[in-house]
Amino acid sequence: MAPPVPTFSEAVKVWAKIGLLSFGGPAGQIALMHRELVEERRWIGEQRFLHALNYCMLLPGPEAQQLAVYIGWLLHRTLGGLVAGILFVVPGAIVMLALSTLYALYGDAPLVEALFFGVKAAVLAIVIEAVIRIGRRALKNRAMVSIALAAFIAIYALNMPFPLIILLAGLTGWIGNRVAPGLFSGSAHGKGDAPDIKGAVDLMFERGELNHTRPTKWHAPRTLAIWLPIWLGPVLLIWVFTGSASVWSEIGRFFSVMAVVTFGGAYAVLAYVAQAAVGSFGWLAPREMVDGLGLAETTPGPLILVLQFVGFLAAFRQPGALSPLLAGSLGALLTLWVTFTPCFLWIFLGAPYIEALRGNKALSAALGAITAAVVGVIMNLALWFALHVIFGEVRSMGGMNVPVLLSIDWRAALLSCAAMIAILKLKVGMLPTLAGSVLAGVLLLAVSG
Repeated sequence: MAPPVPTFSEAVKVWAKIGLLSFGGPAGQIALMHRELVEERRWIGEQRFLHALNYCMLLPGPEAQQLAVYIGWLLHRTLGGLVAGILFVVPGAIVMLALSTLYALYGDAPLVEALFFGVKAAVLAIVIEAVIRIGRRALKNRAMVSIALAAFIAIYALNMPFPLIILLAGLTGWIGNRVAPGLFSGSAHGKGDAPDIKGAVDLMFERGELNHTRPTKWHAPRTLAIWLPIWLGPVLLIWVFTGSASVWSEIGRFFSVMAVVTFGGAYAVLAYVAQAAVGSFGWLAPREMVDGLGLAETTPGPLILVLQFVGFLAAFRQPGALSPLLAGSLGALLTLWVTFTPCFLWIFLGAPYIEALRGNKALSAALGAITAAVVGVIMNLALWFALHVIFGEVRSMGGMNVPVLLSIDWRAALLSCAAMIAILKLKVGMLPTLAGSVLAGVLLLAVSG
């Protein structure tokens, strides 16, 4: 039976649900969207979902949020992309603003830590499920498995930059399509691999109903003329009225640059931001940068919301004539604006061309190899997250993150195992698992002190 085309109001409800439940960084968020949009509702087919994900992985900024914008745009044009992208960010941004305020006023938020202790365990199970699910579908043969393993080793052991890994993977797929097209064309399925089931979007394409996905001569100039002023106009106005040396101008200028050069998501951006925010601008201390990432990990939405925490503290501590809380809130809002507005530009500008090239075998081979590399990157994210959830101390040895075994947190390990059994073995839903983990986490912390 063909899946029904979702109405706009139905889509709004689903995007709001995804925004509220998008814990676990890009791996968990991609897994959540795959479950909601591909498996349960069949709004989009497997191959088109992966094709969109491949493009988003090539862009600077949060790939999971950009994937939501892409799929929302496919379903309901520009308005659909705007709603999907905004709802993906807003719930986490509200929570992050509240946590930033608590942090600035009281230094610590132990109650919040207790509430989200169990969330981290559930999130770890969700991330591992993402690796298994996406890997099962993307790694169709030994060539793709080899690319995934090579990407994992490159980023975990060799500290190779994420953009270089993606570039090498794409080049491997492009060359591989010429040498052994059967391995890279996307037609080689592994044993037991189910054929791609078409979603509502795929059927709409076949019926010729998605005219907005066809690029026109004026598409690129019109998109740039609209979105560049939306993005940079407020930054220019702030510079004119407050001067180039004000904290507002520094925030707008710095994070606008970050939005263009930071490939690889939140983990990649942290190195750039920490060096500048701590060393150059003096907005916050090194420990506070780590605390900000910890807060971002316990909220829904992209992990790059940690930048909102940085912008809040920067303006909170240099409020000028404003009250510190108002200044901090405006600093957080400005950071959000210049961080996420470019994401809409990248999707609305490039998505029609990516859809037009979907049948290109060389491009499909390159993007297929990139998908395999992304699995390796997600494996690294899952390992990174597991180490920081289960162990209290992680050291760098030879460039690799290695846990201090004596620092293991038995409570986190116990909760994580229980959450993985619930999700992977017992097939318990995400909401019950999250709720159970939160309750168990609070009780464990109360009993153990």
